[in-house]
Amino acid sequence: MSFLAAALDRVKPSATIAVTDKARVLKAAGRNVIGLGAGEPDFDTPDNIKDAAIKAIQAGKTKYTAVDGIPELKEAIIGKFQRENGLTYKPNQVIVGVGGKQVLYNALMATINPGDQVIIPAPYWVSYPEMVALAGGEPVPVVCTAAHGFKLQPEALEKAITPKTKWLILCSPSNPTGAAYTKAELKALTEVLVKHPHVWIMTDDMYEHLVYDDFVFTTPAQVEPSLFDRTLTVNGVSKAYCMTGWRIGYAGGPANLIKAMATIQSQSTSNPCSIAQWAAVEALNGPQDFIPANNKVFKERRDLAVSMLNQASGIECPRPEGAFYVYPSCAGTIGKTAPSGKVIDNDETFVTELLETEGVAVVHGSAFGLGPAFRISYATKTSDLEEACKRIQRFCGNLR
Repeated sequence: MSFLAAALDRVKPSATIAVTDKARVLKAAGRNVIGLGAGEPDFDTPDNIKDAAIKAIQAGKTKYTAVDGIPELKEAIIGKFQRENGLTYKPNQVIVGVGGKQVLYNALMATINPGDQVIIPAPYWVSYPEMVALAGGEPVPVVCTAAHGFKLQPEALEKAITPKTKWLILCSPSNPTGAAYTKAELKALTEVLVKHPHVWIMTDDMYEHLVYDDFVFTTPAQVEPSLFDRTLTVNGVSKAYCMTGWRIGYAGGPANLIKAMATIQSQSTSNPCSIAQWAAVEALNGPQDFIPANNKVFKERRDLAVSMLNQASGIECPRPEGAFYVYPSCAGTIGKTAPSGKVIDNDETFVTELLETEGVAVVHGSAFGLGPAFRISYATKTSDLEEACKRIQRFCGNLR
């Protein structure tokens, strides 16, 4: 009998972290590797946010805080939800966690019973189905093809709902595709959800501010107010505020759910880092002008990646609305032979051979629930991104 828990049989290690770790090992061994696997901005945390953290340290704000967040951060989150999303919460309807991932995980652990189903549009962030499985639930992937912009269609949602469905997880803009739902597209989905009062909605809005081409972001509880009492709206400071390592995520939702999530958090990590919380207060309340400036660079990189990847033999790359990912299909390379002599039989082989041959680290699409494809994060130096795309073109051109 294994000493390890049987629950581990239900989950797989994160493919995105595995790719990043492999690239790091190759770099340490002296290989010239360009890593496009990690989903974090290459921009530094703005100085005003860093200064707020330093001031918090100097002021002795280094003790335990309330498990679910300091009052000042809760007020900043309430202000953000009201100002940007038209959503009104009280302090007991808001929780702060150690990153958005913990907030999502705590919500699932607080609500999932054995046999409960969670609908997850695919391609999906690799952690969604694993967290559902770890909580004892059943992930129900619903494939969303490139033909539909990688977006869940109302008919497919209706078909996926059963009496056992507890949650729909919706991420817009999406990791891994960058696809973002318009208000009309969300309205079509919420019209389905209104008919099924037993289904709750978990929205991962982490990439809310990273949208391009005049796209207007909306969130389900904003589009359909009648769903407010069964929606958990999750967000954080990691992506738009360049604070991935600070580990601050948050959510607004019904008070009884927030209380249950706080109970789980109290027996696991307890409060998020006090210093990071004060930095997050400044992030939400301070100047926001760096966000459009960063987005201008991200948009240029998106357009560069889409253009160059579409010039690679066997690759088709849609243009996403947001986030900092592209999700090109590599279907045109399947069945061809790499320079090593290995046949490209699936997208995992494609990305492995790409890394070994050209030193470009990307994540295979099957890890996100839809292949043959791969995910590129263009949140990296523009010169590195351009060089990586040249290497992908060369690799694809050398397949036989």
